[in-house]
Amino acid sequence: MVVLNKIYTRTGDAGTTALGDGARVPKHALRVEAYGTVDECNSVIGLARLHAEGDADTQLSAIQNDLFDLGADLCRPDAEKDADADYPPLRMVAAQVERLEREIDAMNADLSPLRSFILPGGTALAAHLHHCRTVSRRAERLTVALAEAEAVNDTVVKYLNRLSDWFFVAARAANDNGTADVLWVPGANR
Repeated sequence: MVVLNKIYTRTGDAGTTALGDGARVPKHALRVEAYGTVDECNSVIGLARLHAEGDADTQLSAIQNDLFDLGADLCRPDAEKDADADYPPLRMVAAQVERLEREIDAMNADLSPLRSFILPGGTALAAHLHHCRTVSRRAERLTVALAEAEAVNDTVVKYLNRLSDWFFVAARAANDNGTADVLWVPGANR
């Protein structure tokens, strides 16, 4: 259980922050950039939820919770040391990725195949979901870069990859199952 009695600690005043294992790193460290961008994605999901109802809102809520799990996973860099930890650290698991895949397949079943790239927009929910998609893609790029330099749970990368796909399909679903998608017209303004 997390207990936050005091919000500011002054421990970051010199430009460092603590990881989940207590190690201090620069606030611009790639690991911090990665989980900070995951947090940004969670924030833009909150904006999308202002326009979501029913299953879409329920699914977005589950994704927001998953992203806190994912951030907790990313902030604990050394899985080897975690075996000796006083409590088991939270790690992303395959079932979270599989849930996204099932939801993508269910939403996609009602969509007609794309015949053009689509522009972000349409309904307010779709526009926000496209914003979520681009932020999640950035989080994925940063996490992949981190994984090239340091240990990262493979499931984290898989989840972020599926997540941007989820947002893309959900945006199409929010656009009246794709009928209100805004299509790209190559060279339209030449």
